Amino acid sequence: MHDNVTKSVKTRGRLARKVLWRLLLVAVAAAVLAFFGITSREKQESDLARLTQDEAVPTVDLVNPERGTAAQHLVLPGEVQAWYSAPIYARVSGYVKMWYKDIGAKVKAGDVLAEIDTPDLDQQYEQAKGELAKAKADEALAELTAKRWQAMRATDAVSQQTADEKVGDYNAKKAEVAAAAANVARLQALEGFKKIVAPFDGVVTARKIDVGALVNSTPGNAPDLFDVADVHEMRIYVDVPQAFSAEIHLGMTAELKLPQFPNQLFVAKVATTSDAISQHSRSLLVELRRNNKDGLLQPGAFVEVDFNLPPDPNALRIPASALIFRRTGPEVATVNSDDKVVLKPVVVGRDLGTEVEIKSGLSPQDRLIRSPSDSVADGERVRIAGGTAAGLEPSAH
Repeated sequence: MHDNVTKSVKTRGRLARKVLWRLLLVAVAAAVLAFFGITSREKQESDLARLTQDEAVPTVDLVNPERGTAAQHLVLPGEVQAWYSAPIYARVSGYVKMWYKDIGAKVKAGDVLAEIDTPDLDQQYEQAKGELAKAKADEALAELTAKRWQAMRATDAVSQQTADEKVGDYNAKKAEVAAAAANVARLQALEGFKKIVAPFDGVVTARKIDVGALVNSTPGNAPDLFDVADVHEMRIYVDVPQAFSAEIHLGMTAELKLPQFPNQLFVAKVATTSDAISQHSRSLLVELRRNNKDGLLQPGAFVEVDFNLPPDPNALRIPASALIFRRTGPEVATVNSDDKVVLKPVVVGRDLGTEVEIKSGLSPQDRLIRSPSDSVADGERVRIAGGTAAGLEPSAH
């Protein structure tokens, strides 16, 4: 009986120890699982933080400034003008008797364009000639009288004062003759203006009168009757923006394109410039010249002037998208050796379309962000496309 009790106690002790060991193993397993779970979670949180930090750094594409620019075609609107151009006005008032040259007529200097009938002027001319004849007759009588009175003065038949008066009257009559002759000459010259003549060789570009029309010679109110232009050589005027004015030189050539000749180019040469920048348009007035023996250029025509400007080997070119326009002026975003943004102000030269010319502010060694965001700031860390941002290790996933 005692032995059975002892065996039973031993059996229960063994069972208790087994249960205790099992509980201990379970506790150890739970602790191990908790440890690995916490460690894994901390690692995941660390990886997530690193990933978030990594993703917050913007990725940028870099480009270096390129030295030298290609030849620039500067195309500007221009205007063709005749070598000489003159509006023809009437110098006398009257009615158009006849016109002889219509628009497009080729004329020589002195050719009669029209005649004006001037009845009022004709009458003034005839009257002036009569007054001249009368003045000459009065002069002849005064001369004869003066000579007689001087002869009588020699015999003391008349007083010296009376003789002097006769001589003075003769001199006055001579002056009247001179005045009358001058008036006749003036009216005779006006008579010559009854014929409207061409002032130089050229072409009639406008006729603004017809037979019977009243023309007026009043200064400031009289309209012009004809327009005559000398088109043997043409002047082409173009306004060159101030930014390009220093590249325009005397003797350089330019190509002209006219809408009526879409497949034909005309070459003109720079003859002179205004040598001054207009305060209104900030441009330089340039005059080009071209021989017009073929007669294809016409006064008043619109023309496109294409200047082939030489390249600048010292200029720097960057993509136009690299420019940032802010209140302080144009800037570019460069990236230093630490992959941090450094904003630099620049001076922009010519606009080359997809590229711009930089006059100052950059060096060929600078690394530019090709297309920076508007919010990019100094000191901002960036990642170079195809690499990692400086100071950041590649994240493990």
